[in-house]
Amino acid sequence: MVEETYGTRHDLVMSNRKALEVTGVISVESFDSEEFLLNTDCGFLGIRGQDLHIKSLDLEKGRVAIEGTIHEMSYLDDGSPRADKVKGFFGRLFR
Repeated sequence: MVEETYGTRHDLVMSNRKALEVTGVISVESFDSEEFLLNTDCGFLGIRGQDLHIKSLDLEKGRVAIEGTIHEMSYLDDGSPRADKVKGFFGRLFR
């Protein structure tokens, strides 16, 4: 059995391109009826579609449920671990 702790698991579950449940969500950066931008444990996730809206939101548990017609989902970064990005940023800043 896999033990789930916030910050270690990120899942996407889509049903018929009409409903999407996302776990591992840190924050909802922006949203409207055509596009969502979620900050997740695995990077920024862009979701595009039509008539999109939030069905439920629980950031304490890192969960978001979205309804509407989903056309596209994509991660907007290279997928490297967040610790490496922070270390790299400060490493370049304080050379």
